[in-house]
Amino acid sequence: MQLTMSTRSLEGVLIVDCSGRLVFGEESARVRDTVKQLLAQSPKVVMNLREVNYIDSGGLGTLVSLFTTARNAGGAVKLASLSQRVGDLLQVTKLFTIFEVFDSEEAAARSFSTDAA
Repeated sequence: MQLTMSTRSLEGVLIVDCSGRLVFGEESARVRDTVKQLLAQSPKVVMNLREVNYIDSGGLGTLVSLFTTARNAGGAVKLASLSQRVGDLLQVTKLFTIFEVFDSEEAAARSFSTDAA
């Protein structure tokens, strides 16, 4: 299943809804380009991965790259609504220790306002 994405705003935070497979190649390049453009608009981005059913090493590399890009620009990319498979992958790769992960996009969006407090 090819990756599809849509973006929207929630409480002043940009949400990227992803569905499908986040894999090396066109999919990860599109995610990287989309999120980098969004970071130019707002330093607050949440990746909603609820409907992502597969991530390969290229997809993980893209997420790490976006995390670094956002942090270097004074912003943040947070992850929300992970599927069981994606959550397990982040556990195995120890990336849970790097990313801020939330059960819902609402909780992730609210965390930006508590970060500023």
